[in-house]
Amino acid sequence: MSEPIIDTPPTPGITARSTSILQCLTPLEISEFLPGAMAQDIASLGAPLTSLNSDELDVSTWDAKLHETNPEILIACWSTPRLPEKLPANLRYVCYMAGSIKKLVQREHIARGLQITNWGHSISRTVAEGALLHVLSCLRGASHWAIEMHLNGAWKTRQTRTASLFGRRVGIRGYGRVSHALINLLRPFGCDIGVFAPDLDDQRAAQDNVRNVTSLDELMSGHDVVVELAPLIPQTERSIKEEHLRLLKPGAVFVNVGRGATVDEDALERIAREGNIFVGLDVFSDEPLPSDSGFRGLSNVSLSPHLAGPTSDRRRDAGENGLRNLKAYLSGQPMQGVITLDVYDHST
Repeated sequence: MSEPIIDTPPTPGITARSTSILQCLTPLEISEFLPGAMAQDIASLGAPLTSLNSDELDVSTWDAKLHETNPEILIACWSTPRLPEKLPANLRYVCYMAGSIKKLVQREHIARGLQITNWGHSISRTVAEGALLHVLSCLRGASHWAIEMHLNGAWKTRQTRTASLFGRRVGIRGYGRVSHALINLLRPFGCDIGVFAPDLDDQRAAQDNVRNVTSLDELMSGHDVVVELAPLIPQTERSIKEEHLRLLKPGAVFVNVGRGATVDEDALERIAREGNIFVGLDVFSDEPLPSDSGFRGLSNVSLSPHLAGPTSDRRRDAGENGLRNLKAYLSGQPMQGVITLDVYDHST
């Protein structure tokens, strides 16, 4: 195992206080989240920086290195090992470059005062873009034509049916950052947008120019397109059941770019096989999606391997967000994407 790379003492930066930063990322994460000069921006924050390659760490080594370094700030990402129950004495802030933080920190860490931020809203537009891709793919039958034209020499006939997104009724489950970004992307299509979410009421819906949908039954039966964006928490696990899915009208589109386990996937597969609806899936309960999954090979199902966002070229958006939060923390300013206990409890 290589030794940590200790950067040379920093030049005076935005803070004169005595603090230290531990960066625990892989070389690939650095190149994608902190490309070009952004990596040097971290080194010039005005605090001693220690870098660890998380590809080279196991659990025991990580625990030892973390306590030996004893940083005030930890920069972490997907590859960073889970924090031990007992944290180093100086650790005050974790700048998490990615999204879901439950694999990294325990609820008790936050309860004891550890500050944590994640990528917040910085990647919402790219996830929403991925959702829009699946919606359009389903409406236009892109998966069907990709398979048939590549493999079977197919071409359209007079009986070929396609559909447009313009003027459609679109229902969205969930009202977080991605949902708001998706609504903005849908506006040019003139869609009539309904939202089903526990934190939405009629007054807020009117302010945001959306309809307040009050039940899953209404969401499924009353829209041409339904996009699932609810977080995976105990209350939402497998909460979209077969009876809900069977309310989708013939030709309707169901897209999930939230979490696979919010849906009864066995029921969804059965209904998809009947061929009366179109399905777009970026997320699955079992990932990677097994090679023998029943969703594979269905021409009315659009699939992607959990890459709705952020795309590789836009992970820098999350890095820029993290860099802003680091500067805000060091200067005592408010940070974005703060993980409170309430946010933790309602996050995937």
